[in-house]
Amino acid sequence: MAKKKAFSKIQCTACKEINYFTKKSKKVAEEKLQMKKFCKRCKKHTLHKEGRK
Repeated sequence: MAKKKAFSKIQCTACKEINYFTKKSKKVAEEKLQMKKFCKRCKKHTLHKEGRK
């Protein structure tokens, strides 16, 4: 049986709201994800980091 990938919460660094969810392979990526995404609450592009599980 195939192993399921864990869901990661992507959280805005400005307002701390969780806006996105993504799947991440535990073997490949050991560090936390960081990407610029659009935040609906801030209404601008901000840095989003992987939050707690």
